[in-house]
Amino acid sequence: MPDTTRCAWPVKPLDIAYHDAEWGVPLHDDRALFELLILEGAQAGLSWSTILAKRENYRRAFDGFDVEKISRYDARKVAALLADAGIVRNRLKIAATIGNAKAFLVVQKEFGSFDRYLWGFVPDRRPIVNRRRTMKDVPARTLESDTLSQALLARGFKFVGTTICYAFMQATGMVNDHLATCPRQRVCTRLK
Repeated sequence: MPDTTRCAWPVKPLDIAYHDAEWGVPLHDDRALFELLILEGAQAGLSWSTILAKRENYRRAFDGFDVEKISRYDARKVAALLADAGIVRNRLKIAATIGNAKAFLVVQKEFGSFDRYLWGFVPDRRPIVNRRRTMKDVPARTLESDTLSQALLARGFKFVGTTICYAFMQATGMVNDHLATCPRQRVCTRLK
């Protein structure tokens, strides 16, 4: 009988639900890609569980991750965000969200969509499928995440270091890092 052990990192109910429904599923919706890019950056120095628990608060505070609206946030909106206990109240991360929205819009205009731009960082615009046996085998960064990070930084994005980019690539299904024993590994492998 084959081993069907879920990846080891999700332990809390919210983490398990996220793992089983979203993590590693190829994502091509620009709004959703922007949301995950911002949430992964918000995670810097914190746990994913912390950010995931605040996800609905982030959606509310950041107007459903409407990139156009966020790109126009002013000092008054920043002050409101800094006072919002439902999100991580870090001035640099909030400023990065606004700046990233502006950079995101430039990429959309240049490439037609952020999706088209983003998926150009993986071979043949298809998910990289790994068959790792243990969590110790999963790297914190790769050549692809290094390249994506450098490209985003060059375009003015913030909180997009290579480790954040690799987590983002895993979350958006650009990389399938479900363990070989995880039932989601096969499911996500069939998706594009």
